[in-house]
Amino acid sequence: MRKDIELLEQELNNPDLDERLFSLRNLKVLIDTGDIPKPSVNEYAVNNHIHTTYSFSPYSPSKSIWMAYKSGLVTAGIMDHDSISGAKEFISAGKIIGMATTIGVECRVDFSSTPLKGRKLNNPDQETVAYISLHGIPHTKIDTVKDYFSKYQKERNKRNKKMVDRLNSMMKAFDINIDFDRDVVPLSKYNEGGTITERHILFALSLKLIDKFGKGEKLVNFLKDTLRINLTRRIEGYLLDPDNEYYAYDLLGALKAELVPRFFIPATTECPPVEEIVKFSKETGSILAYAYLGDITESVTGDKRSEKFEDDYLDLLFEVLKGLDFDAVTYMPSRNTIEQLKRVKALCDRFGLFQISGEDINSPRQSFICEKLKLEEFRNLIDSTWALIGHEILATEDISKGMFSEETKRKYPDLNERIRVYSEIGRKSSINREQG
Repeated sequence: MRKDIELLEQELNNPDLDERLFSLRNLKVLIDTGDIPKPSVNEYAVNNHIHTTYSFSPYSPSKSIWMAYKSGLVTAGIMDHDSISGAKEFISAGKIIGMATTIGVECRVDFSSTPLKGRKLNNPDQETVAYISLHGIPHTKIDTVKDYFSKYQKERNKRNKKMVDRLNSMMKAFDINIDFDRDVVPLSKYNEGGTITERHILFALSLKLIDKFGKGEKLVNFLKDTLRINLTRRIEGYLLDPDNEYYAYDLLGALKAELVPRFFIPATTECPPVEEIVKFSKETGSILAYAYLGDITESVTGDKRSEKFEDDYLDLLFEVLKGLDFDAVTYMPSRNTIEQLKRVKALCDRFGLFQISGEDINSPRQSFICEKLKLEEFRNLIDSTWALIGHEILATEDISKGMFSEETKRKYPDLNERIRVYSEIGRKSSINREQG
């Protein structure tokens, strides 16, 4: 039986969508028969920021739901870069397993028309450009969102190819060459509407390096002595272990933290102006959120350097967001200190911005569970998740019923009351799903 379960779990990443969902249905049958024990579920276990293979992740949408379920999550949200192509599968998988879901898209936007021009926002690689999220996208707008981002995916690939060329120039002396079409594209779901990111390029490089140097000391020495990459003690330990099952992902993390600036080409035409994305979010009934990063000491996944970001001008940032008519701020409690989080929460309250949480899942070492959500001071993030689910349900029926429509704001002008109303709708839908 254990082997059968393992095979079904492996098939959750099958290239064929029908096979993925078929395997998930079979796993659900084994849960219902008691052959797979149900995980303990905790009320605080919510996550609205799970990447899938449609941007970069070890997990297909179906496997993301399965991993979320096994981890004990009560809700899960898909959040891919410049792509919503995995959303329909994610919704279907959630229904199979009986889990409440939300769907969204993460993208980079240009803030050059605002007082934030020239600032390092939440993007380690480029000033003025920031990551934002469209949350709670109505299901009736999935194809609209997909069409909107398709042109930006194509623009992104023009830059991706140039970065591969630049990386190849750096690696030529070591007889390492990456072919974009042969080595990078197959690592993605680009042909099914997915996005190719810098992580795909670095994963292709990671595989080339492993093939050339093997796993262990020889490769670590090449990284440190030849490429001059600074490895934290933790990451170096992972890379010295040839039996490390996540070796390629750990290597990718080390390369992303140190190597990207050497071949990175600034994004231009693939980043819509922030005003355009604000307008688009209103037209689609989505909830627009700025993704707070904050100053970093050590990255959770080892793929970011110690660096300063928004904290020195956070008040100005919130003034700009409010002026642009953003709806929300999303943040990841595991990434920041309590002091940082308290400050962000206070500013959200001051400016009337909805707060959304999520753990940025794109590596097999990451936990789907955020332990900080156990704390009473983050109880609001659980309620907001259910409100997000309630919003998505009603906005799918009619976008004028969404949490931030003008009609809804007139009916419930107080944000906290709105959250209470919509969270009740979200929770009731989950009860109905379990009973149905």
